[in-house]
Amino acid sequence: MPASLFSSDDKTYDVNEKVTVEGRVSWPSARHSFTVVGSKRIITTNDLPSHTTGVFPIASTDAAYQDDRNPNHIAPQNISYTVPAHPAYGAPQCMGGVVGVMTTGVLLFNGFDAGGRDAGAWEVQDHCDAHPDEQSVYHYHTLSRCIGNRSVHHVIGWALDGFPITGPNVKGAGDQLTTADLDVCHGITSEVNIGKPVTTYHYVMTADFPYSMSCFRGTPVTTGPPA
Repeated sequence: MPASLFSSDDKTYDVNEKVTVEGRVSWPSARHSFTVVGSKRIITTNDLPSHTTGVFPIASTDAAYQDDRNPNHIAPQNISYTVPAHPAYGAPQCMGGVVGVMTTGVLLFNGFDAGGRDAGAWEVQDHCDAHPDEQSVYHYHTLSRCIGNRSVHHVIGWALDGFPITGPNVKGAGDQLTTADLDVCHGITSEVNIGKPVTTYHYVMTADFPYSMSCFRGTPVTTGPPA
C-alpha cells in the first residue's frame, strides 16, 4: 500500500485514498438461499454475488496492479451450511477464516489477511470491497459498499453459529456503532428484524477493524475453509 494511505501513527488509513480494482462484471448465474426448516437455517450459495465485481485477475494496466497483483479469478463454488435457527448464546469460541455468508451470496472472511495483517488496509479489493482467493472464492473482509441497508436492525448476513449479522447504522449514516460499542466477539443484543422484530444477540459490521466477528458466541458449524 502507498505510504500516503496511512495516518502519521501508522494505525489508521483513509479508505478514500485506497485504489480499487477496475471493472463492472455481472454474474447472472449467481444463486443463494437462506431457508428455515424446523430448528435449522439452511444456507446455500455458489458464492457468485448479486452485485457486480471488478475484473480478476487484476490486469497489468489496472492502477491496482501496482499495489496488489492478485492472480486469482472468481469461480462458482458449491457451499452449504446448516446452522441453528435459534442459536444458544454462550462463552466465546474460536473462529477460522470463514465466519459467515452475506445476503448478497458472498462469503465473509475475518478481518485478517494471510499474513495476519488488517486485510481492509493491506489487500486491494474491488468497488464492492471483495476479491477472490487462491481457491477462486470471492469474499469480503469488511462491510461492502454494495450492501444498501446498513441499519443495525437489518440482517445483512448470517454467521456460521447461526446468529445474524447487521450493519452499524443506528439512526443514519452519521450515527454508527464502532468496535468500542460492541462486546469481545463484536456483537450486541438488540432488536433485529428477522421476519418480525426479535430481540437477539447479533454481530455488527463496522467501519473499523476487525470489521466483523472476533469470536463466535454460539457453536459454529465449521471454522475451516469453505471446501
